[in-house]
Amino acid sequence: MIDHDDANMRRALALAQAAADDEEAPIGAIIVDPATGEVIAQARNAPIARHDPTAHAEILAIREAAQRLGNYRLTGLTLYVTLEPCPMCAGAISQARLGRVVYGAHDPKGGGVAHGARVFDQPTCHWRPEVQAGLLATESAELLRRFFRARRKPKA
Repeated sequence: MIDHDDANMRRALALAQAAADDEEAPIGAIIVDPATGEVIAQARNAPIARHDPTAHAEILAIREAAQRLGNYRLTGLTLYVTLEPCPMCAGAISQARLGRVVYGAHDPKGGGVAHGARVFDQPTCHWRPEVQAGLLATESAELLRRFFRARRKPKA
Protein backbone atom coordinates (compact mmCIF):
# COMPACT_ATOMS: atom_id res chain seq x y z
CA MET A 1 0.00 0.00 0.00
CA ILE A 2 1.25 3.47 -0.89
CA ASP A 3 1.16 6.17 1.83
CA HIS A 4 -1.89 8.06 0.59
CA ASP A 5 -4.01 5.11 -0.54
CA ASP A 6 -6.21 5.11 2.55
CA ALA A 7 -6.94 8.84 2.37
CA ASN A 8 -7.67 8.67 -1.35
CA MET A 9 -10.06 5.76 -0.92
CA ARG A 10 -11.83 7.68 1.87
CA ARG A 11 -12.33 10.53 -0.61
CA ALA A 12 -13.85 8.04 -3.04
CA LEU A 13 -16.11 6.73 -0.24
CA ALA A 14 -17.33 10.28 0.46
CA LEU A 15 -18.24 10.59 -3.23
CA ALA A 16 -20.03 7.23 -3.04
CA GLN A 17 -22.06 8.49 -0.08
CA ALA A 18 -22.96 11.63 -2.04
CA ALA A 19 -24.17 9.42 -4.88
CA ALA A 20 -26.32 7.42 -2.45
CA ASP A 21 -27.75 10.66 -1.05
CA ASP A 22 -28.87 11.46 -4.61
CA GLU A 23 -30.44 7.99 -5.05
CA GLU A 24 -27.62 6.74 -7.31
CA ALA A 25 -25.73 3.51 -6.62
CA PRO A 26 -23.04 4.47 -4.10
CA ILE A 27 -19.84 4.29 -6.10
CA GLY A 28 -17.17 6.97 -6.08
CA ALA A 29 -13.89 7.34 -7.96
CA ILE A 30 -10.92 9.67 -7.98
CA ILE A 31 -7.87 9.83 -10.21
CA VAL A 32 -4.64 10.95 -8.58
CA ASP A 33 -1.16 11.76 -9.82
CA PRO A 34 0.93 9.63 -7.45
CA ALA A 35 4.04 11.75 -8.10
CA THR A 36 2.43 14.87 -6.64
CA GLY A 37 -0.62 13.56 -4.76
CA GLU A 38 -2.81 15.93 -6.79
CA VAL A 39 -6.40 14.85 -7.41
CA ILE A 40 -6.80 15.17 -11.18
CA ALA A 41 -10.48 14.15 -11.35
CA GLN A 42 -13.28 12.84 -9.19
CA ALA A 43 -16.73 11.52 -9.89
CA ARG A 44 -19.60 9.50 -8.52
CA ASN A 45 -22.13 7.27 -10.19
CA ALA A 46 -24.73 9.29 -12.12
CA PRO A 47 -26.51 7.13 -14.73
CA ILE A 48 -29.97 8.08 -13.42
CA ALA A 49 -29.37 11.82 -13.24
CA ARG A 50 -27.59 11.92 -16.60
CA HIS A 51 -29.91 9.46 -18.34
CA ASP A 52 -26.74 7.70 -19.40
CA PRO A 53 -26.02 4.02 -18.70
CA THR A 54 -22.29 4.70 -19.16
CA ALA A 55 -22.17 7.36 -16.42
CA HIS A 56 -20.30 5.12 -14.00
CA ALA A 57 -17.98 6.87 -11.55
CA GLU A 58 -14.88 5.46 -13.27
CA ILE A 59 -15.95 6.56 -16.75
CA LEU A 60 -16.85 10.06 -15.56
CA ALA A 61 -13.53 10.42 -13.72
CA ILE A 62 -11.58 9.19 -16.77
CA ARG A 63 -13.39 11.67 -19.01
CA GLU A 64 -12.72 14.54 -16.60
CA ALA A 65 -9.03 13.65 -16.23
CA ALA A 66 -8.53 13.34 -19.98
CA GLN A 67 -10.18 16.73 -20.58
CA ARG A 68 -8.24 18.39 -17.78
CA LEU A 69 -4.90 17.02 -19.00
CA GLY A 70 -5.69 17.40 -22.71
CA ASN A 71 -4.68 13.80 -23.32
CA TYR A 72 -6.64 10.58 -23.64
CA ARG A 73 -3.68 8.67 -22.17
CA LEU A 74 -3.61 8.76 -18.37
CA THR A 75 -0.41 6.75 -18.05
CA GLY A 76 1.07 6.77 -14.57
CA LEU A 77 -2.07 7.97 -12.81
CA THR A 78 -3.92 6.00 -10.13
CA LEU A 79 -7.67 5.37 -10.06
CA TYR A 80 -9.31 4.77 -6.69
CA VAL A 81 -12.83 3.35 -6.86
CA THR A 82 -15.06 1.95 -4.15
CA LEU A 83 -16.27 -1.11 -6.11
CA GLU A 84 -14.50 -3.50 -8.47
CA PRO A 85 -14.86 -2.00 -11.96
CA CYS A 86 -17.35 -3.63 -14.31
CA PRO A 87 -16.17 -4.90 -17.73
CA MET A 88 -17.09 -1.60 -19.43
CA CYS A 89 -15.07 0.41 -16.92
CA ALA A 90 -12.17 -2.06 -17.00
CA GLY A 91 -12.07 -1.64 -20.78
CA ALA A 92 -11.99 2.14 -20.42
CA ILE A 93 -9.23 1.87 -17.79
CA SER A 94 -7.17 -0.17 -20.23
CA GLN A 95 -7.82 2.24 -23.11
CA ALA A 96 -6.82 5.19 -20.90
CA ARG A 97 -3.60 3.40 -19.91
CA LEU A 98 -4.08 4.14 -16.20
CA GLY A 99 -1.04 2.96 -14.30
CA ARG A 100 -2.76 1.62 -11.22
CA VAL A 101 -6.25 0.75 -10.02
CA VAL A 102 -7.12 0.51 -6.33
CA TYR A 103 -10.62 -0.69 -5.52
CA GLY A 104 -12.60 -1.42 -2.39
CA ALA A 105 -15.32 -4.06 -2.49
CA HIS A 106 -15.27 -7.05 -4.80
CA ASP A 107 -18.23 -7.46 -7.19
CA PRO A 108 -18.76 -11.18 -7.84
CA LYS A 109 -21.87 -10.49 -9.96
CA GLY A 110 -20.83 -7.52 -12.07
CA GLY A 111 -17.09 -7.12 -11.67
CA GLY A 112 -14.76 -7.21 -14.62
CA VAL A 113 -11.35 -7.32 -12.95
CA ALA A 114 -11.19 -10.21 -10.45
CA HIS A 115 -14.57 -11.64 -11.42
CA GLY A 116 -16.61 -12.16 -14.58
CA ALA A 117 -14.84 -11.07 -17.75
CA ARG A 118 -11.48 -10.44 -16.02
CA VAL A 119 -10.68 -7.91 -18.70
CA PHE A 120 -7.04 -7.36 -17.74
CA ASP A 121 -6.34 -11.12 -17.92
CA GLN A 122 -7.52 -11.44 -21.52
CA PRO A 123 -4.86 -11.91 -24.21
CA THR A 124 -6.57 -9.18 -26.24
CA CYS A 125 -6.11 -6.61 -23.46
CA HIS A 126 -3.43 -4.19 -24.66
CA TRP A 127 -2.76 -2.46 -21.32
CA ARG A 128 -2.83 -3.97 -17.86
CA PRO A 129 -2.65 -1.63 -14.89
CA GLU A 130 -1.30 -2.66 -11.52
CA VAL A 131 -4.35 -3.67 -9.45
CA GLN A 132 -4.80 -3.56 -5.70
CA ALA A 133 -8.09 -4.95 -4.43
CA GLY A 134 -9.81 -4.75 -1.08
CA LEU A 135 -8.75 -1.36 0.30
CA LEU A 136 -11.49 -0.29 2.74
CA ALA A 137 -13.55 -3.13 1.31
CA THR A 138 -15.68 -3.49 4.44
CA GLU A 139 -16.70 0.17 4.38
CA SER A 140 -17.37 0.09 0.64
CA ALA A 141 -19.44 -3.09 0.84
CA GLU A 142 -21.44 -1.87 3.82
CA LEU A 143 -22.37 1.35 2.03
CA LEU A 144 -23.62 -0.71 -0.93
CA ARG A 145 -25.52 -3.14 1.34
CA ARG A 146 -27.29 -0.33 3.20
CA PHE A 147 -28.22 1.40 -0.05
CA PHE A 148 -29.72 -1.68 -1.70
CA ARG A 149 -31.32 -3.00 1.49
CA ALA A 150 -33.23 0.29 1.82
CA ARG A 151 -34.54 -0.09 -1.73
CA ARG A 152 -35.74 -3.65 -1.16
CA LYS A 153 -37.84 -2.79 1.87
CA PRO A 154 -41.57 -2.87 1.14
CA LYS A 155 -43.10 0.58 1.11
CA ALA A 156 -45.79 1.12 3.76
